[in-house]
Amino acid sequence: MSLVIVQPGQKLPSLASVPGDFADWVIAGMGLSADSIARSQPQHGEPLPSPGQVSAAVITGSGAMVTERAPWMRDTEAWIRELAARETPLLGICFGHQLLAQALGGSVDDNPNGIEVGTVLTRLTPDARNDPLFAGWPAEAQVQASHQQSVLRLPPGAVLLSSSEQDPHHAFRLGDQTWGVQFHPEFDARIVAAYEDHYAPQLDPAYRTRAMTRRADSPWGTKLLRTFRTVVTGFN
Repeated sequence: MSLVIVQPGQKLPSLASVPGDFADWVIAGMGLSADSIARSQPQHGEPLPSPGQVSAAVITGSGAMVTERAPWMRDTEAWIRELAARETPLLGICFGHQLLAQALGGSVDDNPNGIEVGTVLTRLTPDARNDPLFAGWPAEAQVQASHQQSVLRLPPGAVLLSSSEQDPHHAFRLGDQTWGVQFHPEFDARIVAAYEDHYAPQLDPAYRTRAMTRRADSPWGTKLLRTFRTVVTGFN
């Protein structure tokens, strides 16, 4: 049995000087060594591990859009459904959050409020106070975000855990073992700055100015990843 990181996309070319990629940043945030984790990049035809051999899984971000409905996305959705049925701990991040939501009955499309990028405030709901991943968080916490699409409808039975100014579905839990977070707990201020630059031509100048003003590192992403590792999965 293994902890699996599914990485369905690559970082921006402008981040070439920054070591690693989505999966590496998640593994580092969890405080694990790279050789202890199984990985898959389904967009490149790499097989997903058999659900029976997976003790927990994280699906990372991607530059792809869930609405593309590529064959590898549909295959990954089926894999997600089987893991969820087995009550295997699951964490979806950004694209992974959206793919997970769609796989389990929600809907995803372009965010009607526009692109959200930069260091943003996520506001916790009352249900988050007793959630294993979010217990101990403040009512408002700075997190890193970069996305064009969003979960427009949560899966049936999902519990909303946080929202932001531009995205009402910033985090949710389904059942006791499945989470989606629209923000990037693995990003730091340097990484999110590259995504601000990437989206700059599409941003209102006032939004861009606010994003640059707010930009900062935050401890909450690492806290979430460490909590998922230790409290949810028991992985050492």
